[in-house]
Amino acid sequence: MAKHSITTVKGREALKSRHAPYWHRISKGAYLGFQKTSATAPGTWVARFHDDEGRQTRHALGGFGDLPPSDRFDAAKAAAEEWFTHKGRGGTSEARTVRDVCGAYVQHLRDEGRENTAKDAEGRFRRWVYSDAKLAATPVMKLTAKQVDDWRKKLRKTLAIPQDKAKPATKPRTDSSLNRDMAVLKAALNLAVENGDATSDHAWKVKLKPVKAADNRRDVYLDSRQRKALIEAAPADLANLLRALCLLPLRPGAVAALNAGSFDKRLSTLVVGKDKAGNDRRIALPPATAAFFAALAKNKLPAAPLLTRADGKRWDKDAWKYPIKDAVKAAKLPATATAYSLRHSTITDLIALHRLPTLTVAQLSGTSVAMIERHYGHLLQDQAREALAGLAL
Repeated sequence: MAKHSITTVKGREALKSRHAPYWHRISKGAYLGFQKTSATAPGTWVARFHDDEGRQTRHALGGFGDLPPSDRFDAAKAAAEEWFTHKGRGGTSEARTVRDVCGAYVQHLRDEGRENTAKDAEGRFRRWVYSDAKLAATPVMKLTAKQVDDWRKKLRKTLAIPQDKAKPATKPRTDSSLNRDMAVLKAALNLAVENGDATSDHAWKVKLKPVKAADNRRDVYLDSRQRKALIEAAPADLANLLRALCLLPLRPGAVAALNAGSFDKRLSTLVVGKDKAGNDRRIALPPATAAFFAALAKNKLPAAPLLTRADGKRWDKDAWKYPIKDAVKAAKLPATATAYSLRHSTITDLIALHRLPTLTVAQLSGTSVAMIERHYGHLLQDQAREALAGLAL
């Protein structure tokens, strides 16, 4: 094995962290590089090309984080060779393709420290954009509205991937799923405009508009009695997760990401450090809630998961989905109830029952006031009606 091998997982793990990539020669003038900037980062891949006149250009390939580590070198090599072919045919660095800007967007997310979002976007690009070879190879400057519209129509007809990958795809794609897949492509193309790789968003501005009122998961409301029944119907490890979701209006993923060190027993505060909202936020807890989290954090190291499954592993959406369905069924609750229903229910109660200001609710739940008003505006209207009734003479 070479002194600095990037071809194997073991070789890459042995590399020391540094800013400069470790290079692997593919052919004359063509190199594949692996950049490892820290011991904990998964690393990213880059291609380097030298033309006949000695000029050098580089091209970011991304991290391929959606693939098993053992498959990443081959995937990066294939992507690099595709780019080398483009360069060898006289392509310029300025002629950025749809694939190029998608890769740049993933790198942009990583540069902002949004690793999970980057992995999600990379997976969506691989499944729905890179698989369309013609679209992926189209220079962004030459992208047409018809191409984007055709891609959207094709995606709409594609069956949704089931959570259990062993099962065949049978269900039609939902509007919310379509919106999520379109959103990442639109974000990548918009970034291309910002970076000067495209001069206009005309080709996708209209064609990638999201389907309105697509997300129905907030419609399932569980009252306090139903929430208690759900917790009681769940096994002990899941019950702790559900109780946490009932005590705070957080996203399920944010709760699952909490570490023991996120809870400060002395100050009775909880720091939510990983959420869709991005920024950390500190929540002051009432005594009963603080006692619950104190019990969860007891005898755990700060970096240990605050909420764990029976096997000691951290919860994630794939781990809780089916157990929650089982608990929902056992508690005789609406079959459409999910982990996210608990967030919706707590936000609803904070507004409708406890009359908390929308700004405070938004801050607690890690979202914007505009989002709260969009989805819970009807509750605010009821409050306004009651307040106006109090003005009657």
